[in-house]
Amino acid sequence: METILKCENLCKTFGKKTILKDVSLEVNEGDILGFIGPNGAGKTTTIKLILGLQSITSGKVSINGYDIEKDFTNAIKKVGAIVENPDMYMYLSGYQNLKLVANLYKNILDSRIEEVVKLVKLENRIKDKVSKYSLGMRQRLGIAQAILHKPNLLILDEPTNGLDPEGIKEMRELLVDLANKEKMAILISSHNLAELDNFCNKVSIIKNGKIIETSEISKIKKEASKELKIFEVDRVNIAEEVLGEIEKINENKFRINIEKQEIPEIVEKLVKNNVKIYGVKEEEKTLEEAFFEKTGGNVIE
Repeated sequence: METILKCENLCKTFGKKTILKDVSLEVNEGDILGFIGPNGAGKTTTIKLILGLQSITSGKVSINGYDIEKDFTNAIKKVGAIVENPDMYMYLSGYQNLKLVANLYKNILDSRIEEVVKLVKLENRIKDKVSKYSLGMRQRLGIAQAILHKPNLLILDEPTNGLDPEGIKEMRELLVDLANKEKMAILISSHNLAELDNFCNKVSIIKNGKIIETSEISKIKKEASKELKIFEVDRVNIAEEVLGEIEKINENKFRINIEKQEIPEIVEKLVKNNVKIYGVKEEEKTLEEAFFEKTGGNVIE
């Protein structure tokens, strides 16, 4: 699988303050990488370095094999990005906005504009003024602007910010489509971990300017979950008296932090005390819970 974006040992300092320390990450063709971290961890700074919007103190960014500092024109050629809110003219129609962006590039045909409008599912409203669009529609128009020139890398800073559940669902479906059908590599910075859980296949966690984990989402969740077991019983109160350290979920369920080989011992204790056991299962943590465990905190940007 082709690596589209590669960051190697990125460092950024402002005066004596170090913002990023040795940040390395890769995004391959068809990947949706969630870039998450606590407030002030360095997510937006990393994105600005990738896009050439700030100078790199040390380290290297390669996009499609081109160095962003040595060959900016070729490196940025196949990149689409939305950092903060997409820029658009509210008093013009969606189509007119796309036409203006198309004029910035060479050889973008009207057929490509129509193709992109279909991709972001705005066919019915593209001739309406942007001022009449919902926030979700504006975000989709922003993505349409960003992919007009057929980039193979899409970088989005907080794309689901302020969206309602319907808007988030549409955004999720659109990004999965772009990764699968257009084979784009997508990097998403977000604080909405529950959302990333639903559509990213990989995640990079940054804390205090350092990447502390890059992995498949499924692997991170599995590692964080390996010692949590849920027991379904007839009397949780008795189970609590017998076992002590348990977390009640309801009258018939509790969770306990034990390893797999300890299950028979727990079962035996409960049976000896006449507690009926209806089931034992491993609990999978959400990405959010796994993230808090990795970063040792619960503050996210």
